[in-house]
Amino acid sequence: MRKLIYRLYERGILGGLAKDALPKHVAVMLDGNRRWAERNFSAKAKVGHTAGGKKIHEFLGWCDDLGIPVVTLYMLSIENLTKRTEDELEDLLRIIGDVATELAEAQLWRVQLVGSRQSLPKELLERIEKAEKATKNIHGLHVNLAVAYGGRNEIAEAMKEIVKTHVKSGASTEDLVELLTPELITEHLYTGGQPDPDLIIRTSGEQRLSGFLLWQSSNSELYFEEALWPDFRRVDFLRALRAFGKRNRRFGA
Repeated sequence: MRKLIYRLYERGILGGLAKDALPKHVAVMLDGNRRWAERNFSAKAKVGHTAGGKKIHEFLGWCDDLGIPVVTLYMLSIENLTKRTEDELEDLLRIIGDVATELAEAQLWRVQLVGSRQSLPKELLERIEKAEKATKNIHGLHVNLAVAYGGRNEIAEAMKEIVKTHVKSGASTEDLVELLTPELITEHLYTGGQPDPDLIIRTSGEQRLSGFLLWQSSNSELYFEEALWPDFRRVDFLRALRAFGKRNRRFGA
């Protein structure tokens, strides 16, 4: 009975969503995996991360059904590479690699790494880059995997790349100052060429960005969901989209 009620409720929300009011880019902070494991099984973080990884494919299906073109999934911050315990990090890196491989094997969506490639362990980097290569010609939903990601680090890397390019071209410092615009910096971000996220969702009830897409989120709508990521349901996603559709976006005004 409860499933039927939720199904009817979902249909009601879905029927009220205007297709032209849906976000073009949804970014999600997949938060709460460890707490989910503790609350449900008194288990190690590995159980929660595994459940969170399985939720990803389901979530991308929801986005694909709605015609959302770009999704960014915050899976591992660059700080996590040093702050997580060795055992948890080893499990998490393997699960992320498994997710990348499964997405590539599905041949449904294009995969792109969004993060510091030089900071990733070689084996995981190879697995994600293999997924990128295997899906590079797929059109439709574009999936960014934010792994070893840090917003400040991303901006710093973009600036370094801009400076290196202009030094190689023999341009002067004065020339660089004149050329340095927000548009140029945007082009050199990990997400260069993509639209900025219209909607950023964070699960688990936490209400902060934690360095996620600092540059790109200047005009994003934020939505904080109480459900832990493995418990995130389609109806929760639809509610987030409904809330987004009702907002009066001012774009800095």
